[in-house]
Amino acid sequence: MSTSRYQLPKRRRIYLMRHGDVTYFDTSGKTLDPQRVSLNDKGRAQADAAGSAFAEQNVRFDRVIASGLPRTVETAQRVLAQMGTEIGIDIEPAWEEIRGARPGSIPAADLEAAFLAGFDGIVAEDVKFLGGETIGELFDRVLPALTALREDESWNVALLVLHGGVNRAILSHAITTGGRTFFGHLAQATGCINALDVGTAPRDWVVRLVNHSPPSPLHRDVRNTSMEMLYAQFIQSKSR
Repeated sequence: MSTSRYQLPKRRRIYLMRHGDVTYFDTSGKTLDPQRVSLNDKGRAQADAAGSAFAEQNVRFDRVIASGLPRTVETAQRVLAQMGTEIGIDIEPAWEEIRGARPGSIPAADLEAAFLAGFDGIVAEDVKFLGGETIGELFDRVLPALTALREDESWNVALLVLHGGVNRAILSHAITTGGRTFFGHLAQATGCINALDVGTAPRDWVVRLVNHSPPSPLHRDVRNTSMEMLYAQFIQSKSR
């Protein structure tokens, strides 16, 4: 008779955040450069609330990674400040947000689909986001960097501060235990926290927490997606 005993799998923790809220249109209705926008007052409060939540639970990070766009770096900085933690923020450009074309280059009849189709249910890999990058191209750049992170044995707890589309790709990959099915209907509120546990095997993912928003954990007053709200803001900006 075998005397072997069951050994609990050992996993590491990834906290996956979306950056805090930003403003994409100025008061005149002009579209701001999404590569440069910083957090607005709401976004700063969201980042601070996330940092306070981590501090209250005595979480400590071995690595902190942002995409490099200002809104992710600023979010990470504010989280760490609330935690009283001094740690360098690594930059991973492969995790920049899914890239769209400029809305002005898209025919008016195609605008609604261009804004909304990329995050509408289960999305095929050939679907373009805002007339730009496809879902397949997003996976192609996001997943190798994720594999590299998993192969790095220097960390036990990592914080990733990224974007709504990128987070959906990572969450979808984890939910399908290493697949490429894209679940566009996974809500990612600005400033939200997800928690994923990873083992050594490529398919060893445990999805622990999704879309936790410290300022509003029940999402009581929200019924629309972020892209629906962004499209409404875009239409309003064009009417000014």
